[in-house]
Amino acid sequence: MKGLLDVHTHSTHSSDGHAPLSEMVETAREKGLLFYGVSEHFEYGVYVHTGEIRERKIDAERYFHDARHLQDDYAGALNVLVGAEFSFDYDKTALKMYAQAYEKYRPDYVINSVHCIDDEDYYMFSTQAQSKFKQPKNVVYKQYLDCVRASLDVEYPYDIIGHFGYMTRYAPYPDREMRVSEFQTEIDGIFKEIIRRGKILEVNSKSKDPVEITVPSREMLERYFELGGRKVSFASDAHDTQSICSRFAEVTALLKEIGFTYYTVPCRGEHIKVEM
Repeated sequence: MKGLLDVHTHSTHSSDGHAPLSEMVETAREKGLLFYGVSEHFEYGVYVHTGEIRERKIDAERYFHDARHLQDDYAGALNVLVGAEFSFDYDKTALKMYAQAYEKYRPDYVINSVHCIDDEDYYMFSTQAQSKFKQPKNVVYKQYLDCVRASLDVEYPYDIIGHFGYMTRYAPYPDREMRVSEFQTEIDGIFKEIIRRGKILEVNSKSKDPVEITVPSREMLERYFELGGRKVSFASDAHDTQSICSRFAEVTALLKEIGFTYYTVPCRGEHIKVEM
């Protein structure tokens, strides 16, 4: 099996999406995707910590209703996968909400992501909250890595570890790179645990670095491969129709240079190999 795919996208069911889900799915069909996965944001940690920001709490009932209907409507024309991106949080109430959402809606797959530090999205590095992140890079990055490692132990099911190295997109440091040599103990520990558990490492093409085209970086992908990791997924992290499958050819070429030969697509517990 071979073809285009993208399993990390967002529509207006997420607070930061820019296109209706129906348009996202139709665009994926027009672009000829073999698998298209929508993975709306479930940010229960943000909601628990800032309960007044209710727009960040997804209307899960409406999302899964709409997405399942589109999944049925496109059967035979496009493999639509109805997923969810769970933003990990140490808070027990948030973790319970994720577990309950999984049990109630049974998404086809779950992306396990880390977005926040001290209840603030790393995205805020580049905005007015930058002053909160005056700690040295090694301290902030170590805190992030510890959080990613903790996220691997959640009790609810998940399939993909999302955009590993997310904060490097927005970090205010002159040198934003997360190097294996600087954090080898933490990075190796995470990769070994991903491999041991049979999870999938996401390769996200939404990089803001002028050289690195993916998150995680090429160096980290090479280390993952060296340690025996073979399961990777492709993610555009699209929030609009134009970005669906963005840089797929470039990312695939990079992965093949490293030695990867297939993508892994999760669906209801099954891991489907798609040749590169």
